[in-house]
Amino acid sequence: MPAEVPTPAPTPSCANANDVCQWVFHVTHNSLLASSSYWFLVKPVSILLIIIVAMIARFLLHRAINRLVRTTANGAVPTVLRPLKERLPGGGPRPAVPATSTALVPERRRQRAEAIGSVLRSSASAAIFTIAGLMILRELGFDLAPLLASAGIAGVALGFGAQTLVKDLIAGLFMLLEDQYGVGDIVDLGEASGKVESVGLRITTIRDARGVLWYIRNGEIVRVGNRSQGWAVVMVDITVDFTQVDQASGVMREASQRLAADPEWADDLIEPPEMLGVEQITIDGAMLRTTVKTSAEAQWRVGRELRRRLSEALAAAGINSQVPVGRLSIQPAVAGTEETPPPIAGDATGEE
Repeated sequence: MPAEVPTPAPTPSCANANDVCQWVFHVTHNSLLASSSYWFLVKPVSILLIIIVAMIARFLLHRAINRLVRTTANGAVPTVLRPLKERLPGGGPRPAVPATSTALVPERRRQRAEAIGSVLRSSASAAIFTIAGLMILRELGFDLAPLLASAGIAGVALGFGAQTLVKDLIAGLFMLLEDQYGVGDIVDLGEASGKVESVGLRITTIRDARGVLWYIRNGEIVRVGNRSQGWAVVMVDITVDFTQVDQASGVMREASQRLAADPEWADDLIEPPEMLGVEQITIDGAMLRTTVKTSAEAQWRVGRELRRRLSEALAAAGINSQVPVGRLSIQPAVAGTEETPPPIAGDATGEE
């Protein structure tokens, strides 16, 4: 009786692989071909599927972010892109500002939206491709535990070595989210103050009144004074003689009221000027303060016009403002002493 020929069995790698490998073995009855299909068919298809899913996820996320940016630039501001002060509970209504102040809001909003959208797109791409890369390495048989441990150690070392860079990037991101300042704003950052020319995640550039361009790392900015958001208060202090306080107050009040009634300046004023009275007593006289609430971008020209009108009104009324000047006190020599002034270089003394 002839011996029974044993049925060939699949190789261990194929037996533990999946249904595709088993299907190839049962169709071809070739263990080598079945085992090869595991590396030349199953693995490439799995890796290709991971890449396709990653690209689709990246496309969908970028599309959602771009739609968010476009919606924000057109006027509808999502919660994540609103300034922090508007997202806090009980923020209340914002004071109304003139149309000239709100004209720059769409451009400012568009710049913020594009900057934040760029950060979100980069972060989404990095996260998706990192996860896809780890899944591909796992498909190729790499042990991810040592790799992740090494990556953690490298991350800690990088954090210590580049902590200033990380600090700058995080500060820049929160600065954009909170809308602390934007391009075109007049800000005071402590060491430098002027007009913001560019805003990045790591560097903010400011040009001061003398034309000097300052490059400031966002992580080094401790405080921000923004003179271009919403509205501003112009304060004009004028010192007059003690005997002319009442008369000067009336003259300055009338001049301020004429400025408020002028149609040329009506759009720049939020509230009419107010004569507060004596603000301070100095050795030169009584300091009278006049204030006016105006739009942020008009505060400088309104301030110059208010000073001009107040000065002309006081001069027309015969009231001279007391301007503080440096005092030079010359004392005579004390009797019984002789002080010879030091010789001046180049004087002719008659000696060779």
